[in-house]
Amino acid sequence: MATNYKFKRLNAGRDFIAGNFNAPLNLSDMAKNAHMSPYHFLRSFKDTYGETPNEFLIRLRVESAKRMLITENFSVSEVCEKVGYISLGSFSSLFLKQTGMAPTLYRRKLWALSAEAYRFPSQAIPACYAYHFLGK
Repeated sequence: MATNYKFKRLNAGRDFIAGNFNAPLNLSDMAKNAHMSPYHFLRSFKDTYGETPNEFLIRLRVESAKRMLITENFSVSEVCEKVGYISLGSFSSLFLKQTGMAPTLYRRKLWALSAEAYRFPSQAIPACYAYHFLGK
C-alpha cells in the first residue's frame, strides 16, 4: 500500500515535469509537487524510472527541440528558448550529447531528405531510415 502511494506521488512529480518542461524547473519544484523532500524524490525517481529527474527533463527538452528543428522554421536560438533553456551553449552541448550531433547539423541532415523547404517528409521517409541516416 505504501509503495503504491509513493509511486502515485512519483508519477505526479513526473507529470509535473512533463507538463512544465519548457519552464525553468529545479529539484525543489519537482519534489514539492510530489510531496517529497528533494533528495528523497531524486533517489526514488532514479530507482523507479532509471534516470534522474534532471535527465528526464533534458530528454523531454531535447525530444521537443528535435521536433521543432525539423518541422518549424525557428532559429536554433528560438528553439533553445522555447524548450526552456536560457543558454544556447548549454542547449547545444546537451543536444550534442543526446543526439550525437549539433542542432544545426541535425536540422540540415533531415531537411536534406525533403524536397520541400522546412518540412520533414514524415510520410515519405520511415523513421527507421531517418534514424539510420542520422547514425543512430
